[in-house]
Amino acid sequence: MSQVFVSWSGGKECSLAGYRARKDGLEICYLANMVTEDGARSRTHGLSAEILRLQSQAMGIPLVQRQATWQSYEAEFKKMVNELKKEGVEGGVFGDIDLDEHREWVERVCREVGITAHQPVWGESQDDILKDFINSGFKAIIVATRADFLGEEWLGRSLDMDFFNEIKELGRTRGITPCGEAGEYHTLVIDGPLFQKRMEITEARKIFRDKHWFLEISSAELRAK
Repeated sequence: MSQVFVSWSGGKECSLAGYRARKDGLEICYLANMVTEDGARSRTHGLSAEILRLQSQAMGIPLVQRQATWQSYEAEFKKMVNELKKEGVEGGVFGDIDLDEHREWVERVCREVGITAHQPVWGESQDDILKDFINSGFKAIIVATRADFLGEEWLGRSLDMDFFNEIKELGRTRGITPCGEAGEYHTLVIDGPLFQKRMEITEARKIFRDKHWFLEISSAELRAK
C-alpha cells in the first residue's frame, strides 16, 4: 500500500480527495499544511492553525505544518515533502479541480521532489464534486466568503442539499461557482468518513478583513460520533 500525504487546507476538496484516495487503496499517513510566517493561520484559507490541529486530532492523522511567506512557499513545501519522504511517503494527494496553473504546479513540484501526484477530483464537474461530498456523509461549514459575492449571513452555513440548490441558483444569477473555485467561499470540514470524532464549534465571531468575511473560531471541542 503506497503511503501518501494529503495537501491540507481543512476544506471540502482536500477532504473528498483524501477520502477517494483512501478508497483507491492509498494509505494517508500525514496531512500537510502550509501556514503563515508567524505560524498563526493556514496560508491558503486563513484558518487558525490551532483549529486545523484539532481537525487532525479528530481524524487521527498527524498534521505537519510548515511556515512560509508566499515568496518562500514552494521552497518550504519541497523541504516538507523531502522530510516526509524520509518517513516513507511516496506520493501526495491534492484537491485541485480545474485551475490549470495549480495542476501544473503540483505536477512539476512533485516531479522535482520525486513523488507521485494524485489528483482524485481533477477535471470533474463542480456540481458532481459538491454532491458527492455531501452524499458521502461529510459535514462542513462556511468559514470565509468574498464580500462582493456572499455576505456575512453565509458564515456558519452547513453544506447540505439546501446549500447546493441555493448556490446553483446563485450560479445562474450571479456567476458563483458551486465549489467556490473563484474564492467565493471557503469551508471547514467538521465530520465525515475520514473522521474518528466530530468537531463542534463552541465559540466564534464574524469579522471583516481584506474584502472578506471570516468566521473567527476561538473555541472548538471534539465529540464522540
